[in-house]
Amino acid sequence: MSIKHCDKHDCERRRLYRQFCAALVAIILLILLIILIVWLVLRPTRPRFYLNDLTVACLNATSNPASYLTVTLQATIAARNPNTRVGIYFDRTDAYAEYKGQQVTVPTALPVVYQGHLDVSVWSPFLVGSNVPLAPYLAVALAQDETAGYVLLTVRVDGWIRWKAGAFITGHYHLRVRCPALLTVNGGQGSYGSIAGGGGNGYFNFQRAAPCVVDV
Repeated sequence: MSIKHCDKHDCERRRLYRQFCAALVAIILLILLIILIVWLVLRPTRPRFYLNDLTVACLNATSNPASYLTVTLQATIAARNPNTRVGIYFDRTDAYAEYKGQQVTVPTALPVVYQGHLDVSVWSPFLVGSNVPLAPYLAVALAQDETAGYVLLTVRVDGWIRWKAGAFITGHYHLRVRCPALLTVNGGQGSYGSIAGGGGNGYFNFQRAAPCVVDV
C-alpha cells in the first residue's frame, strides 16, 4: 500500500483551515464566557407587578339555556424594574382576566415600553369579553360567589421581555404574571341575579391593591 502525501500547497491550506476553525471556536467560546460572567455579575431580578385597581363596569352572567358571561373591566397594573444595572424591554405583552382558571376576556395588548434602572410603568387596559361561553359548573360557582358577597378574579399578563445590560441585550424571555383581584359584592352583603357594577344592588368593589406572582 502506498502512502499518499499532500503537496506543499495542500498541506499549507489544510493547516490554515484548521487554525482558522480553532480560532473561530475559541472566539465563540470567549464571547459565551464573557456573556456568562456579565450575566452572573449583574444577576437581573424579574420585574415586580402590582394590581393597583380593578373597576367593574359590567359583570353579567346569563343561563338560558347555556351559560354566557359578559365582562367589562378596567385594570390598573404597575410594573417596576428592581434592577440598578439592568434595563428591561417589554416587547409583546397582553392582559386578560380569568375566573377560576377560565379566560373570560379577550387579550388586550399593552404598550411596548423600555424600563430603565428602577423605573416604574403603569398601564390601565380595558378587559372586555362579550357572551363568553361559561362552563355550567363555573356559572353555578359565580352565582354562589355573588350570593356570598365575594368574587375572586385573576388578572393575567402574558408576554415577552428582554434584558439590557450596557450594550448587551438578551434574547426573549417568557413573562407570566398572575394578579388576584378580590371583589366585594354589595359591600360584602351579596346579591343575586344579573350584575352590573357601578352602583345599586349587586355592585362590585375592588378590595385592595395586591402584589402579583411573576414568573420569567
